[in-house]
Amino acid sequence: MTEAGARAAVSEPPGRAAAPTYHLAELIPALRRVRLPLTRDQMMLLMAAMNEFFLGVDIYLAHAISGTIVPREWIPIYFGPAAAVLLILAGAIATRRRELATVFASIVFIASIGVGLLGAYWHFVRAVLPFAPPGERVSVDLLVWAPPILGPLTFALVGLIGLSAAWIEDPPESGVLVMPRGWRLRLPYSKTRAYCFMVGMGTLATVISSVLDHARTGYENAWLWVPTAVGVFGTVVALGFGSLSRPGRRDILVYVLAMLLLIVVGVLGAWLHVQENLLPGGAIVVERFIRGAPFLAPLLFADMGALGLVALMDPVERRRLGKPAG
Repeated sequence: MTEAGARAAVSEPPGRAAAPTYHLAELIPALRRVRLPLTRDQMMLLMAAMNEFFLGVDIYLAHAISGTIVPREWIPIYFGPAAAVLLILAGAIATRRRELATVFASIVFIASIGVGLLGAYWHFVRAVLPFAPPGERVSVDLLVWAPPILGPLTFALVGLIGLSAAWIEDPPESGVLVMPRGWRLRLPYSKTRAYCFMVGMGTLATVISSVLDHARTGYENAWLWVPTAVGVFGTVVALGFGSLSRPGRRDILVYVLAMLLLIVVGVLGAWLHVQENLLPGGAIVVERFIRGAPFLAPLLFADMGALGLVALMDPVERRRLGKPAG
């Protein structure tokens, strides 16, 4: 096949796409009359930038526990805030040159995936000890007390979500992304379904990290099972919703309730962690916030819930391809 023929084969849209569905408006019809300042993808990109920044802060607090941060541990600490600044810069560029901004942001998100995978490998080596004698390589104590294996993968998840948001889906809900020079990348799922799958996997990673973290206390407090139960529920609902090509109103309602539960559990967990770190009378000792209950960790539940709700926003990109916002 010639190069022109191959390009035509890739560029050809896969039939007539179904009319895009604004899932949140299915529950709240009044939303159809509200014109939000940002589109769904722009909201996703903004949340990705915020996640990059707070990931850097959270990892600094986690790595500071040892008292000495080795050179490679500074990589995510510096990368998080730097990525956030670069993504905001990409957003400013997008007002005039959308394609250039998309490529620029994509490079940042690909780097974020690399940082996440590299960090997960280093945590894996410390938790599983692949070079230890047989019988000593894996143990429950190692998994509980070692650096969280799944923690760095949050960078990779943010990178995947950001890449999905950076490229325009045209037509909406078709699973066809518009690439540079008119190329079209055909995906097996629509953006909405892809977002739900990513939210589900992110929630699963969050709940596993929460279980391993709370296992250090022996689960003496029965309330520690609440985020576990809500996290499992949110994971199942998000993955199940993503598997539906035509979700009904009841499906949307259950999904929204699951995301709201994740937000409530995340905010409540952060408040409880802060209370745990305060001294009597509300006195603050910085050392307790570094070595005590991680007050930012529970907010990952809220983060997944918020991302899940944004995924249900209007999928229509209200800008012409390749042109500034009007």
